[in-house]
Amino acid sequence: MFNDQFKLHIIVFIWGFTAILGVHIELDSFQLVFYRTLIAALSMGVFMKIKKWETKLPTKDVLKLLGTGGLVALHWILFFTSAKISKVSVCLAGIATTALFTSFLEPIFNRTSVKPYEVVLGLFVIVGLYIIFQFEFDHALGLSLSLCAAFVASTFSVLNGKFVKRISSPKITYYEMIGGAITSFILLPFLSTGDTWLSIPSNQDIIYLLVLSIVCTTAAYAVCVEIQKNLSAFQVNLTVNLEPIYGILLALMFFGEKEQMSPGFYIGASVILLSVLSYPVLKKNYNRRSSNNKNLHQEAMNS
Repeated sequence: MFNDQFKLHIIVFIWGFTAILGVHIELDSFQLVFYRTLIAALSMGVFMKIKKWETKLPTKDVLKLLGTGGLVALHWILFFTSAKISKVSVCLAGIATTALFTSFLEPIFNRTSVKPYEVVLGLFVIVGLYIIFQFEFDHALGLSLSLCAAFVASTFSVLNGKFVKRISSPKITYYEMIGGAITSFILLPFLSTGDTWLSIPSNQDIIYLLVLSIVCTTAAYAVCVEIQKNLSAFQVNLTVNLEPIYGILLALMFFGEKEQMSPGFYIGASVILLSVLSYPVLKKNYNRRSSNNKNLHQEAMNS
C-alpha cells in the first residue's frame, strides 16, 4: 500500500512537470498538442499490443471518444498557451479549479443536486481568483485561459466518468489521443502561429515531446491505472489535487526569479488550493453522513 501511494505521488509529480516542458518546447501550443497526442496514441497502441488488449469498439462509441479527444486537445492547447504567455504558476493556479468545475458540472450531466459544501468551496475559489486578479492583473489573460482549460478538463472528465462504466480505460485513452491528434491537426493550418503550419521539431524539442508524451502521458497513465486497484478513490483524488502545488514548486526551482510572483498571488493561490484539497475530504464525510442518515431512516421505517 505504501509503495502504491509513493508511486502515485511520483506520477502526480510528473504531471506537475508538464507545464514546464511545455514552456521549454519551442513549438506553438497547437503543434505541441498535435505531436503530443500523436506520440501518445502511437505509444498507447504499442502498449496495448504488447499487453494483448483488444482495441475494437462499436463505431458509435469510437466517434464519441474521438469527439471527447477533441476536448482533451482543446484543454491542452489552452493549458500550454496559458503557460507560455504568462507564467507556469499562474497557469497551474487556474488549472487547480478543475475539481470544483467538475463538482458543478456532474449534477448537470447526471441530473443530481449540487451539494452545499460544493457551493461553499466554489465561493472560496472565487475569492482566491479575485485576490489573484487584484495583484496579478498583468497575467489576467494567462489566468483566464487556464480557467477555460480547467472548465474544458472538467467537461471531458465528467464524460469519461460515464464512458469508464462500460469501456476500459486503455481504450478510452487510446481513442481520445487519436481524437486529440485529429482535432489539433485540423486546427493547425488556421490557428498555428509557427513559421509553417506544421514545423519539424528540433532535436531538443523531440526529446521533450517524447518525455511529455510517453513518460508524462502513456507511462504515467499505465502505472496510475495499475495502482488504483489497491488505492481508494479518496486517496487518488486527494493526491492528484497536489499537482498544482508540485508544479508551482518545480517552476520556482527551474525558473527562479522569473517565476516568482507577488505575495498576493500566493495568498490567492493558497485559498484555491486549500479549497481543492478540502473537496475530497468534505465529500467523503458528506457521503458517510448521508449513508448513516439513510440507514437510520431505514431502521426507523422497519421498527
